[in-house]
Amino acid sequence: MAHSRGRRNPADGRAASRRAASAVGVLFLVIGVLGFIPGVTTSYGDIRFAGHGSGAELFGVFQVSVLHNVVHLLFGVAGLMMSKTVTGARTFLVGGGAIYLVLWLYGLVVDHGSGANFIPVNGADNWLHLLLGLGMIGLGLLTTRDLNRR
Repeated sequence: MAHSRGRRNPADGRAASRRAASAVGVLFLVIGVLGFIPGVTTSYGDIRFAGHGSGAELFGVFQVSVLHNVVHLLFGVAGLMMSKTVTGARTFLVGGGAIYLVLWLYGLVVDHGSGANFIPVNGADNWLHLLLGLGMIGLGLLTTRDLNRR
């Protein structure tokens, strides 16, 4: 389908799963970069490489560390690379969603004030990880449901 100005829509002919994986990948890249920007990340001077001692919070809500931000960046790169094929996109969305559900469970059981909270996560992160996990799995399954019928 063409745009009103006669230009080709770049999404034409591209599988929904590939577009979804690309969008999620870009979202992770943006979040990873924002985690390194003072002001967007409050208490930026308190950021640590890893561990519960990192006092930095993205948007003043989500506890982050350098490691946490780097993981977001790597997840974003993985999403963009895996979005090149439908199979890769589905693997990224469903597999990545499963990883986030495991991370949600980790956040529920770990003592947030202990050294075991190396990522680090807080209560807001836990809810976000649950939503990300369910959302990514849902996107992966819903955007490839026609493949399952074959």
